[in-house]
Amino acid sequence: MSGRLDGRVAFITGAARGQGRAHAIRMATEGADVIAVDIAGPLPPCVPYDSATEDDLAETVKLVEERGGRILASAVDTRDSEALNAAVEAGVSEFGRLDIIVANAGVSAPQAWDQISTADFRDVMDINVTGTWNTVMAGAHKIIEGGRGGSIILISSAAGIKLQPFMIHYTASKHAVTGMARAFAAELGKHSIRVNSVHPGPVVTDMATGEMGTALSAAMETNPQLSHMMTPFLPTWAVEPEDVADTVSWLACDESKFITASAISIDQGSTHY
Repeated sequence: MSGRLDGRVAFITGAARGQGRAHAIRMATEGADVIAVDIAGPLPPCVPYDSATEDDLAETVKLVEERGGRILASAVDTRDSEALNAAVEAGVSEFGRLDIIVANAGVSAPQAWDQISTADFRDVMDINVTGTWNTVMAGAHKIIEGGRGGSIILISSAAGIKLQPFMIHYTASKHAVTGMARAFAAELGKHSIRVNSVHPGPVVTDMATGEMGTALSAAMETNPQLSHMMTPFLPTWAVEPEDVADTVSWLACDESKFITASAISIDQGSTHY
């Protein structure tokens, strides 16, 4: 790789597997040190796929180190602001600075509108919105203190531009992340900190494990005419986590130095269908 992130430090949430792991590996390959966190444990009852584990997080550490990168990883729930702050403090103490934040942690729960309980709605919003807020708040001051500017990337979704049928709570949360990125961009711009959101469509990750397929099929049966709302223009229906990491690493480096408050789609055109 180009080494375009040499000397920089990235704080990445949801790093145990999937997109988060891909971001950690890619940024380490580009020369960055990584502060990685993941809940690495049980998710709320409304989430039907398998949870990440501490072994998954350890595998991310192994893969980063195999590429010559330095990484400090810990099991942290992004809803726990104190634990997030402690993880960032430890990382900055270890690596000496912070330049990049990737707020990647999030959950998805397919449910028809009238099957979503108050607890389900709260859980999805707490993780996807409050957890993203906590992530930025844990790291933004560290970037400011460095005086070099930086890049913050919030992982939203195609659902944060269009919608995802049968996921009202998820759609609401990802629209909130889109707006949060623009609002942070406005206020942090004076510190030369750029803030953008990234909007993947379907990605091949462990979100497809467990009972996810069954839950999604059951929700789709309640209103079949909505089943094809996310049809892509390109032949590929689902991308790999590394495809998303291509865009995220670009937003983290100086090649995108004048891009901020933007919503970058990686959805094969599906949000325009």
